[in-house]
Amino acid sequence: MFLPLELVEKCVGSRIWIITKQNTEFVATLKGFDAFLNLVLEDVTEFEELVDGGWSKKQLDTILLNSKSLAMLVPAGEGPEGSNEEPAAE
Repeated sequence: MFLPLELVEKCVGSRIWIITKQNTEFVATLKGFDAFLNLVLEDVTEFEELVDGGWSKKQLDTILLNSKSLAMLVPAGEGPEGSNEEPAAE
């Protein structure tokens, strides 16, 4: 059994997929974190969901992501473009 911070510790140096409470997701290398789960990320791809259901994509070098915006961390995740999500039925 892993405690949450132990699992995050195992992800340091690895690629992770971060889903936020807003319409933004990130795929990045986790460089570090603190006790509040603020994340230091490198080689970041930011995905923002568009009104039409598509995604805009932006490359960033290094960011600090505040833990208040986190909804889910996916170790070795590929982001919204690599997920097997089916399009929503209309």
